[in-house]
Formats: sequence, structure tokens, C-alpha cells
Amino acid sequence: GVKLLLHGLCSNTTVKSLDLKGNNLRTVGAEALGKLLRQNKSIKSLILEWNSLGVWEEGFSFFCQGLGANSFLQRLDLRNNQINHQGAGELAMALKQNASLQELDLRWNNIGLLGGRALLNCLHSNKTLKRLELAGNNVPSDILKAVEQAMDHNQDRQTILSETQNRAYILSKEVLSLKDEKTKQFLDLMDTIDKQREEIARSGRMSAARVSQLQEALDEQHCIMNSLKAKLQMTEAALALSEQKVHNLGELLNAVKQEQTSMAECHFTELQQQKQGSADRESKLLHDLSAASEKNLLLRNQVDELEKKCKVQQDQLFQLKQDLTNTIAELKLRAVQAEERLEMEKRRFKQSLEDMESLRVKEVDHMTQHIEASERSMQDRIQRLEAIRIALEEELSQVKAAAVSERGQAEEELIKVRNQARLEEQQRVEHLEEKLRLMTESRDEAQNCCLKQKQMIAEAQARANQLGLHADGLRRRLEELQQDLNSKEEEKVTEVNKVKVELQEQIGHLQAERTAQDGLREKIAALERQLKALSSSHREALLDKEGEISMLLEKLRMKEADISRMREEEAQRASFLQNAIMAYVQGSPFGTHSSRK
Repeated sequence: GVKLLLHGLCSNTTVKSLDLKGNNLRTVGAEALGKLLRQNKSIKSLILEWNSLGVWEEGFSFFCQGLGANSFLQRLDLRNNQINHQGAGELAMALKQNASLQELDLRWNNIGLLGGRALLNCLHSNKTLKRLELAGNNVPSDILKAVEQAMDHNQDRQTILSETQNRAYILSKEVLSLKDEKTKQFLDLMDTIDKQREEIARSGRMSAARVSQLQEALDEQHCIMNSLKAKLQMTEAALALSEQKVHNLGELLNAVKQEQTSMAECHFTELQQQKQGSADRESKLLHDLSAASEKNLLLRNQVDELEKKCKVQQDQLFQLKQDLTNTIAELKLRAVQAEERLEMEKRRFKQSLEDMESLRVKEVDHMTQHIEASERSMQDRIQRLEAIRIALEEELSQVKAAAVSERGQAEEELIKVRNQARLEEQQRVEHLEEKLRLMTESRDEAQNCCLKQKQMIAEAQARANQLGLHADGLRRRLEELQQDLNSKEEEKVTEVNKVKVELQEQIGHLQAERTAQDGLREKIAALERQLKALSSSHREALLDKEGEISMLLEKLRMKEADISRMREEEAQRASFLQNAIMAYVQGSPFGTHSSRK
């Protein structure tokens, strides 16, 4: 059932958390879990508590391989799974390859000292794991403290890495924003320069139009001046005519005055003559009163008529005088008004000319000053904008050069990384080929060992009496192994093979004395799996070999203590050997001893 479920989850992309606590998963389930971890890219939390995955070594190794290939899982719970030191070694190998797991819970297993060391050593290469729980695993306190320090170091490193990534992201954003702002400022500056140029052209056109308007107004003022001059000449001509008329009227008035005075003198002379004649006549007329009275009456009538004529003439003269004075006054008023008008027109014309001239001068000066100021300001602004543009172009060129250099460096680094990746891939392929070759050699050796073991099983009954001698030989060989541990790795491998052969011989001797040969077959299969595990764990030869040798030493010591007991009863020896082999397989020291008969 779990195989079908996990097979369906391999292609799922929505499930984030999977809880399979207490489902009694076996080898098939462990292999399905390894396949799931290889293929699934969405599950981030996996809980496998109470499943005893560590009992099935092949399945657990496949699960660990899948964990090493996974790059998305962040939390893994393996509490109460009976994981021994070998399973811990597999987990350590997986953790060296894994780069996403952050929490790993291994509480209440059977990891022990060797497993704790393997996990501690893997933490030197794993920098992502933040939480590792190892309570209830018989791990020494110094290893636990070292694991806690490594976890603290990883957490600090992750925090520093996240901070640096955030800072790099913020700095990249700021650089992009600065680039955008610079481009915007450059575009705004170009727009302002274009607008200012347009404003300068517009102001030039407006000033040219204003100057043309002022020139037209000046031309109109010249035309008005010419028309006013023509009018002034006409008024002067009319004034001359009026003055001529006044002169003629004065002459006529003088002539009339002379005529009146001459007429008055004539009348006065005539009156004197008449008086003299009347006086002469009176003397004459005294004599002739009758004739004189008549003549006197006639004269009186004539005098009355003459007086009437004089009065009429005086009235005419007075009327002429009044008319003359009126005309003179009117002419004077007209002349004064004409003069005042002329002066007013002259003053107004002069004032208008002066005002127009001053206004024109002021406007021209103001326009010239404004144009000069605007030209100076625009030139200053153009210079500043040119300087800013040059600076921006320099900065842009620098940024482009930096970008080109960075791009070149990035391309060079990419080429280097690609070459390095190719070299690493080639090295990895060569390493894998070497591993494959070593595994094939180890498989051949294991097959040979199996054949030898079968032969040894046949010879085991004949060599039952030589157990004491073999014990002494084992002691000597243990001493040789201890000496050879400090020598070359090849000698260690040969010594380990010798010890394995001797153990297999002992197993054969004891298996001959057993009554249950099925158990021996299972032990042989366990030894074969153990050999495969040893050949697969050859990558960490020193640590694994030291652990194996220490375990062998412990087992040999136990066997030396048990050989004396095994002589009494072969059945007890077989059970003891079975327990020792199971303890060797599970990685736990053998603590119980069977009692003698």
C-alpha cells in the first residue's frame, strides 16, 4: 500500500508535508521512500517515526541515497527507527550530498559512538543543517556538544548568508534604482534642455515679433508726426492768412479812422465857417430879421439834419468800432486759441514723441537687458547642463565600462566554473568508474569468500578441537592487526580480510556444532550484506575501518572470554556466536552472557 501511495506522490507537486508515523515500513517501503525523495520536488516535511527503517539495511541505504539526491526536503523525523552506527554512516554520506535539509530528528535510536562520530564528521561539509537531535542514542556528551557547536555554526552561517543575500538583493535593487534615477535624470535634463531651447526659440520669436511690432508702431508714429507736421504747416498757413486778414482789417480801420477824422474836420471847418457866416449873417441878418429867421430856421433844420447825420454817422462809427473791436477780439481769441492749440499740439506731440521715444528706449533697453539676462542665464544653465551631461556621460561610460568588465569577469568566471564543473564531472565519472570497478572486485572477492566459507563450513566439524589453538592465533593476529593499523592502508585491508576469513572459519566451526543451519545461512547472508556495505563505505575507509577494527577487537575479546565456555556446550556456543554476530551486525556490544551447564 505504501509503495502505491509513494509511487503516486512521485509526480505530485502540491503535497508539502507527509506523515507516515507508525506504519511498519519495510524494505519495499524504504526503497519507495528513496525513489520518492529522488523524484518529488514539493515535499518539505517527512515524518517517519516508529517504523524501524534501520533494521532493513539495503532499504535504508537506498533511502539514504534518495535523501542525498533530494534538494527540496527541509525536515526529516526518524525517531525510534532502530538506526545503528552503520545506518548513521549512510545518513552521514547522504548529508554530505544534501544541501536543503535543515532539521533532522534521530532521537531514541541506537547510533552509538561511531555513528555520532560519522554524523559529526559529515557536519564539516554540510552547511545547511540547523537542528540535529541525538538524544537517547548512547552518544557521548563531547560529541553532542560538538554537534551543537556545529549546529550553532551552521545557524550563524545561514543567518550571515541570508543577511548577505538580503544585502546583496537590496544593493542590487538600489543600484538598479540609482541607474533608473540617473537615466530618468538624464532624460529629464534632456527634456529640460529641449524645453529651454524651445523657450529660447519662442522668446526669440516673440522678441522678434515685439521688435517688429515696435518698429511698426515707430513707423506709425513717424507717419503721425509727418501728418502732424503737415497739419502744423496748414495751421501756420491759415494763421498767416488770418494775420493777413487782420492786417488788412487794421488798414481798413485806419483808413476809416482817417476818413472819420477828415470828415469831422471838414464838418468842424464847415461849422466854423457856418458860424462865421452865421455871425456875419447875424450882423447882416439883424437887419434882416425876417429873412434871417427864415434862414435861421432853415439853418436850424439843416443843423438838425446835420446833427442827425452826425449822430447817425457817430452811431455807424460806434457800430463799426464795436464790430472792429469784436472782430479784433475774435481774431485775437482765435489767434490765441490757435496759438494755444498749436502749443498744446506741439507740447502734446513733443510729449508723445518723448514718451514714445522714452518708452521705446525703455522697452528696447528692458528687452535687451531681459534678452541678455535670459541669454546669460540660459548660457549658464546650458553650461551647467552640459557639465552635468558630460558628468553623466562619464558616469554612464564608467558604469558601462564597469558593467562590461563585470560582464567579462562574470563570463570568465562562468567559463572557469564550466571548466571546473566539467573537470569535476570528469573526476566524478572517473571516481564512479573506480568505485564501480572496486565494487565489482569486492563482489568477486565476496563470491570467492562465500565459496571459501562453504568449504570452511564443510571443514568446520574436523577443526572443532582446534578452537584453543585458534584463540591463541586470534590473539597473535589481533596484535598483528594493531601493529598493521599504523602501517599502510593495503596492509589494513589484508589484515581485515584475514580477520574476516578467520571469523568466517570460526563461524564455520561453530555453525557445524549448531543444530539450526538455517540460522547459519541467514548469518552468511548478513555477512555478505556486511561485506557489500563495507565495500560501498570504502569512501570513508579510515573511519569505517577504525570502527570495524574496534568492533572486531571487542568481539574478539568477547570471543576469547566465551571460547572457554563454548567447550562445555556446543549449543551454547552457537547461540553465543549468533548473539555476537547479531551484535556485530547491529553495532551494539554484546552484554548478556549465557550461563554454563
